[in-house]
Amino acid sequence: MTQLLDKPLESKAPPSPARRTAHRRVFLEWIAVHSLGIAVALFFTLPFLFVFLTSLMSDSQALSRDLIPDTWEWDNYRRVLDTAGFLTWWRNTLFYAGVGTVLTVISSIPVAYALAKFRFRGRSLALMLVISMMMLPPQVIIIPMYLFWAKQLDLSGTLWPLIIPMAFGDAFSIFLLRQFLTTIPDEYLDAAKVDGCGDLRTLLRVVLPMAKPGVAAVALFQFFYAWNDYFGPQIYASENPGAWTLSYGLESFKGAHHTDWNLTMAATVLVMAPVILVFFFAQKAFVEGVTLTGVKG
Repeated sequence: MTQLLDKPLESKAPPSPARRTAHRRVFLEWIAVHSLGIAVALFFTLPFLFVFLTSLMSDSQALSRDLIPDTWEWDNYRRVLDTAGFLTWWRNTLFYAGVGTVLTVISSIPVAYALAKFRFRGRSLALMLVISMMMLPPQVIIIPMYLFWAKQLDLSGTLWPLIIPMAFGDAFSIFLLRQFLTTIPDEYLDAAKVDGCGDLRTLLRVVLPMAKPGVAAVALFQFFYAWNDYFGPQIYASENPGAWTLSYGLESFKGAHHTDWNLTMAATVLVMAPVILVFFFAQKAFVEGVTLTGVKG
């Protein structure tokens, strides 16, 4: 014990200049990366914040250069909801996006499964046709499609010309699901077939539980597309205000309140809020599904 007390304490050597330089470089890189991340976050967040703050201003202050409301006019949202037709637009959009998403997912999964796991003559050609359909703008075929739905089936003024085709699959959804399903090892499918499962049962019991991130990503993509779709409702439902969606009705609302920017911004917030909430709660599955899509092709 005395020897331990008498033993002088060893002094810690100061870090070398090279180590100090390395630590300083790491610290500066950390600051640069986080500063860039904060700048990008502000770039995307500030417009939403501006819209939200403007929606809570009075009629006169919304036309000024003020950025912060003097009084928080929460009543603006009630005025928007009380606008004739706004709740109808909301209901139509929810129906269009919800039913369309379900139909797209149900119809795209079997096709994607066949392209990913079945071996048949012409599979590469079928995949090329799917990819080529992704490159075809909807404006190219809008005239014959409109003549078919409006003149032959008399469905103009409704959303059914937009919803019914979703029951026959979507090229982008098929391709995205196909890319994700290729990441599932074939050994799982072979084991299921050894146990007596057919192709349909293997799809329902084995493949779909493992493909939840990919299905979630496809569902979110389709939901966002339908919720924000302006071109389709403008073509097929413009003649019937009872079939308008939020994206098309918002343009009409803006024209009727072109000087009431606070009400226009409040309506914009109500249109964006469901999409933001859906993505916020499902972003993990969405990011995982999109990330794993390109792992194997």
